[in-house]
Amino acid sequence: MERFALRCLVMIVASAFACMTAAGQIRFDARPGAIVIHANDEPLATYVYKDDEIFRPYFKDVCAPGGIQVTRRHPPRDGVDPTDHASMHPGLFLAFGDLGGSDFWRNKARVEHVEFVRRPCVQVGVGSFAVRNRYIAGGAVVCEELCTYRFMVRPAGYLILWDSRFRTAREGGYFGDQEEMGLGVRVATPIMVKSNKGGRLLDSEGRRDEKGIWGKQAAWCDYSGPVGDAFAGVTIVPDPGNFRPCWWHVRNYGFMVANPFGRKALTGGQPSKIALRADEPFTLRFGILLHAAADENAIDLPVACEDVLDVSKSVRRRERAKANPTTADS
Repeated sequence: MERFALRCLVMIVASAFACMTAAGQIRFDARPGAIVIHANDEPLATYVYKDDEIFRPYFKDVCAPGGIQVTRRHPPRDGVDPTDHASMHPGLFLAFGDLGGSDFWRNKARVEHVEFVRRPCVQVGVGSFAVRNRYIAGGAVVCEELCTYRFMVRPAGYLILWDSRFRTAREGGYFGDQEEMGLGVRVATPIMVKSNKGGRLLDSEGRRDEKGIWGKQAAWCDYSGPVGDAFAGVTIVPDPGNFRPCWWHVRNYGFMVANPFGRKALTGGQPSKIALRADEPFTLRFGILLHAAADENAIDLPVACEDVLDVSKSVRRRERAKANPTTADS
């Protein structure tokens, strides 16, 4: 009976996402509680929106071109990968240790997938989908998030554009001040600096590794290293239109977080408390570049990051043109 129910669920999901078979560089495949994303017939990532142990959506098994995995295996493999924080660092994710006084980072509160607002689909080589998530703590709804993901192939690698818009129906909500706030990634074991195999952290100011970057603001930060015959990694590019530049919470053991909230936690400055208002949506945008090249010098990261920002601007211009053609160029 359970096997029959599962088969029915898969058939229903596959039918609902019929548009995923559209031709293009990006392809989506539905799984129960997950969407598998491919680029050029290679794995890109798996988006997990229902998990009994991790109470928030995340991307696992994230890959750069060539099918090179740049995030730690999930779950991590005993004897091969570090196994710490397995339920908190599943791959690539957005999470908050203090949202309205509740902890959504450490799985003490729940982010519930409500629906696909836009089903996974491919148009002109760009894959996308949008979800509505509900943040719940103590049985009460703290806020809702409309999150749009876009996937595309760029000259420097695979690009994920991440656009999260938060709304609340009640006053008093806020984003607090912790290290554990923002867009995070746990990189593959060979890439981490601590592996001593040539991995490195690098930011837009030329600073390197945990000692040079932790607690500093930068326009972007990259975590890369040798994987097989390639030099591969992940670059996070926060959108300049976000409410504040990001500080970087980075660790040589393979962790990187773009954090615009942790002013006191990361710099010792005045505590930060960003209000979440009932009458105004709060937006966070990021570009995530997944890249692989012959060696460390084969990719021009400043140029690649400019491309990320240009693509993001172009996407928003097209959206404005669709919504209101008369003001598209303003």
